[in-house]
This record gives sequence, structure tokens and C-alpha cells, in this order.
Amino acid sequence: MDEATAGRDGPNLREKAYDRFTHHLLARDIRPGQFVSQRQLMELTGLSLAAIRELVPRLESEGLIRTVPQRGMQIAHVDLNLIRDAFQFRLFMEREAVAIFTAEASDAALARLRQDHESIVAEAAVHEESITPDLVARAQAVDWDLHWTIIAFLGNAIIADAYRVNSIKVRLIRQEQTLLSEALIMPVMREHLAVIEAIETRDPAKAVAAIDAHINSAKSRALGLR
Repeated sequence: MDEATAGRDGPNLREKAYDRFTHHLLARDIRPGQFVSQRQLMELTGLSLAAIRELVPRLESEGLIRTVPQRGMQIAHVDLNLIRDAFQFRLFMEREAVAIFTAEASDAALARLRQDHESIVAEAAVHEESITPDLVARAQAVDWDLHWTIIAFLGNAIIADAYRVNSIKVRLIRQEQTLLSEALIMPVMREHLAVIEAIETRDPAKAVAAIDAHINSAKSRALGLR
């Protein structure tokens, strides 16, 4: 694909390049801290040099890569600063979002969230000694869904986009430190159920306290304190 074709495709090509990059990043085909070249990104995504050249500024602005003089492009490195910043961002965003969600979300939405979590807990209890990778994957999806449901309820595209970028960084951290595992399924699901129970009271202050406790618990796990 040449420069003219890339120009005609415009936003679609840029989004395709971004989606492919983040897919491979979260699939651990490229790792935090790894140095990559534009040619490697071309091979990884299957897209043209023109597409990669359009992709790189976006990744830099979102903090997913940085250019190191005389060394090239480096994937975001998981360190104490990233953990601190990413979890602080979550606290600021989710405290306000959960307060609004608590006051305005439908009973049906809360019932779905509770059912999804209780289903995971029940299955994990039955298969406590032999939890399957499929159950871990479904528990992870339920985990992410709770937080995204609360944020998406705001209906604010600017907040949603910023939260999405931060979520990529949190997922990088969790891959390196605290990706949901067999041992973490029950503790994390119980923390989530405590959040859901607080939301069900329709008391925003209780919900904020519950989400605060959960996010700080996740931060402690990322820092190796739990």
C-alpha cells in the first residue's frame, strides 16, 4: 500500500493500525519495555509504512510508546510511575462515575452485573481445585465489564476515550504483575460483589467507598504488597 492509498483510506486505516497494534500488545506479542522498529511494526500489523508513520504519533501521545534517541521506539515500560499514575487516574474517574451510576442505573443493569459475578463465583467454588483457563478468561471479562459499564454509563465520549487508553496501561500492568489468575478469581469477584452491593443501596457515598477499596486493593497487588 502506497502513500496515496493510505491517504484515501484515512481514518479507517489509522484505526485498523491502532487496533492491530493494541491487539498484539495485549496478546503479549510485544512486551512492555521492548524496543521496536517501524519495520517490525509493519510485520506485526501487516500494514504499510505509511500506516505505521500515522500510527506512531498517536501511540506517543497516548504514552503507549516513546522514542528514545539513538535507540528507537520503546513500548511503555511497566514501572512504579506507571502503576501510580494509572491507578490514580482510575480512582479519579471511577469515584465520580460510580456515584452517578449508583443514583441513576436501572435495577435491570444491576441485576445483570450481580448475576454475571455470582455465576463466576458459583462455578469457581465447584471447580476450586481445577479452575480452567476458560473460567479465568470469563472471570477477566466480567471484571473488565463492571468497570467499563460504570464508565460508559456517563455517556461522555471524552472520558470514555481517556479511560480506554488508561485501561490498556492497566492491562499491561496486570499482565506483568496481577493478571487475574486462579488464585485471584474469588478475592476479586468478592470485591466486585461488595461494590455491586454498595451500588444496590443507592447510596453514592457507600459505592464510592467500595470502589475506592477495590481499586486500592488492585494497586496493592500490582505493587506486590498483597
